[in-house]
Amino acid sequence: MSLSRFLSRLPRRPAPVGPEPQQYGALCWRRRKGRVQVLLVTTRRTGRWTPPKGWPMSGRAPHDAARQEAWEEAGVIGRARPDPVGHYSYIKHSPVRGARRFRVDLFALRVERLKAEFPEAATRERRWFDLSDAAAAVEEPGLREILRDFVPPRGDGAGNA
Repeated sequence: MSLSRFLSRLPRRPAPVGPEPQQYGALCWRRRKGRVQVLLVTTRRTGRWTPPKGWPMSGRAPHDAARQEAWEEAGVIGRARPDPVGHYSYIKHSPVRGARRFRVDLFALRVERLKAEFPEAATRERRWFDLSDAAAAVEEPGLREILRDFVPPRGDGAGNA
């Protein structure tokens, strides 16, 4: 079978079009036994591992919106830094809208406490990962790179959540 015939048989997904909608995410971190760990949550639809993230919120700075998402999706109480540690893109496939690419600005958030009860506790799993394990658990290459290179911001203490 020729390559072109083989490729023609593969399922086709529409390419993302238009500008990337903006989201804000929280890179929730702590230090345990001298190692930096990050908290990831599962997505509701596919169960992929991701940092808590969501849409801009009217009247809130981007890092504060990221902090709010960390609370809603993971029960995190902490402080988010105002400058992003990086950004990444991901593609979401929807039966209604097709494939869309989203941009996520990621803000470091030192975890002070984790609550057992939080708004999305029934729909998400949360788990602490060492940085290398977190990088291996996520699908997005840009997020993988951020996780591999992450160094906690200076002056944020030990983060002993």
